[in-house]
Amino acid sequence: MKNRRWSDNDRHLWPFTLSTGDHKGLGFVLHSGAYHGSPGTCHIRLHLWRITLICELPPVVPDYRIRHTATTWDAATIARLGRDWYDEVFPREYGAYLADGNLHTYYGPQTHDSVTTKRKVFFLPWRNWRHVRHSLYDTQGNHFCTEHDEDGNSWVAMSAVKDVCPKARFEFEDFDGQRIVATTNIEEREWRFGTGLFRWLSLFRRPRVSRNLSLEFSSEVGPEKGSWKGGTVGHSIEMLPGELCEAAFRRYCEKDHRSKYRTFRIRYVGPVTD
Repeated sequence: MKNRRWSDNDRHLWPFTLSTGDHKGLGFVLHSGAYHGSPGTCHIRLHLWRITLICELPPVVPDYRIRHTATTWDAATIARLGRDWYDEVFPREYGAYLADGNLHTYYGPQTHDSVTTKRKVFFLPWRNWRHVRHSLYDTQGNHFCTEHDEDGNSWVAMSAVKDVCPKARFEFEDFDGQRIVATTNIEEREWRFGTGLFRWLSLFRRPRVSRNLSLEFSSEVGPEKGSWKGGTVGHSIEMLPGELCEAAFRRYCEKDHRSKYRTFRIRYVGPVTD
């Protein structure tokens, strides 16, 4: 019986695996063991906040199998195997898991098919945050406009406003020396605690406010550019208090960046004024 890998921070003491990480959850799940279409070893997972304990078990729960007729096999293959069918193997899971304000319940096969999968997720309105506004700021950090969720404005309308919001443009060198332009603008979003009938809970908790610098690159960035995966064409970074576009982008350029296979660096060149 082999210990399974759960995270990058596993400790094994047969038949137990202890894992710690940043993800928070509470609950337990009994798993039959199937993984990526192949049979596995039965185990139970116990989740206690950032700690996960896995205990390997005898095969007390069988995997879920769907038998298919092999319509593309030739006669020689059927004769060699002694059958004209094959099984597709999926795990069975039983238990409950609370994470990210939702309760996940498992009570049978997990086939990724809405008809045969036995799983339900219950949204807990007293455990979730609701988005209330999206604000745009000019290059000097002055308020430009705000869209409140209750206004019901469309994504098309907000995109049109964002297009005319003042932006700062900066040139930088990618890891290979290619000159690329980053178009940046300051955005802020706010969430308040509680949803639905539990919106009143926001009276007792501070709002969550996220201020970010949105980045749009004129060309793909990173070692994967031009490949099937492609490079980065844009994302956003968290801004520090009092920071404006240039300071935030300089700080971004000074960091190590992670591609699929390795880290890389970019070099800040300067503002684009034309």
